[in-house]
Amino acid sequence: MSHMKRITVPRTWPLPRKTHKWAIRPNLGPHPVERSVPLLVLVRDYLRHADTAAEARKIISARTVMVDGMVRTDPKFPCGLMDVLSIPSVKEHYRVLVDSRGFLRVVPIAAKEAQWKLCRVENKSTVKGGKIQLNLHDGRNILSDGNHKTGDVLKISVPGQEILEAFPFQTGAVALVTEGKHAGHISTIKGMETARSSRPDVVHLEGFSTIKPYVFPVGTEKAVIKPPEVAVYG
Repeated sequence: MSHMKRITVPRTWPLPRKTHKWAIRPNLGPHPVERSVPLLVLVRDYLRHADTAAEARKIISARTVMVDGMVRTDPKFPCGLMDVLSIPSVKEHYRVLVDSRGFLRVVPIAAKEAQWKLCRVENKSTVKGGKIQLNLHDGRNILSDGNHKTGDVLKISVPGQEILEAFPFQTGAVALVTEGKHAGHISTIKGMETARSSRPDVVHLEGFSTIKPYVFPVGTEKAVIKPPEVAVYG
């Protein structure tokens, strides 16, 4: 299905739901539908580079829009947390983050910052040759000889996928909360509590607690990203 009714679009989209009947639906890709925004919506509704869907499609098909350093011509390409959106022709660069209301936002960044992104390690597996393959939150798979654990975050170059730095999931790390009541907050990890049931582990941050899947390390002593509050949309 290529479209969805506006009234049913994911709650992560800061779009009015009663102004139009239909909204474009993101294709299957590196991010789940409920936690991603189609490229067309970013160009038209977030950045306001187009007034209509037809104009946005022309901009995208002209190969002027890049996601994570690669040209994307699919208007339905799903963009999600930490993706880097670049429009070189107008020298604009943005990072997709989540704000305090749980909305996905685009935060303007410098051209130098657009050369890297943060990816959380979701899983690890052993592949041929005994190497460790890291499965990242945005669908990437990277071979690594490092001792990275699930929950750690890697700073990688885009589009080259070279690991530049790692932010371990540990006490003292600075982390962004991606979902839940405290979504969009950046705080320091004060401790962790292992659950004795099927429930996820609890992470205690400065001033509040949340579950481990919602915690995304973004630095060791300070955050390497801008807070979502500086978003250009809304």
